[in-house]
Amino acid sequence: MSQENVEVARKILDAGNRRDPEAMLPYADPEIELQSPIVSGAEGNTYRGHQGVRDWIAESDAVFEELRFESEQFRDLGDDVLIIGRLHARGRESELEIESPTAWLTTFRNGRVVSGRGYLNIQEALEAAGLSG
Repeated sequence: MSQENVEVARKILDAGNRRDPEAMLPYADPEIELQSPIVSGAEGNTYRGHQGVRDWIAESDAVFEELRFESEQFRDLGDDVLIIGRLHARGRESELEIESPTAWLTTFRNGRVVSGRGYLNIQEALEAAGLSG
């Protein structure tokens, strides 16, 4: 099942980069929880459920003219998939450009993402995944 999880992670990442929440939902558990490293920001918002996925995309669109995650590696960890890559963003109003190492730790249940948490610090993501580096 874990290789299937990697493929689902690729599909949900692609839909997220297109900012297409409806394309994400078939791969998202109805009880999904998302924590974005830059959209949740200081408030530490957790987006819950399918409506939370829609809200996350809408808030991303409101803040960023461009927002994409380029994956460099997928680590199959059984029920988890760690995706390591780079974040590229440009603020809608500020036009400030951000480029940062980024990772997403996704947890699966029954072939769907039940949890996704983003990290701007790769070491923190590795530790959250139970890896040392």
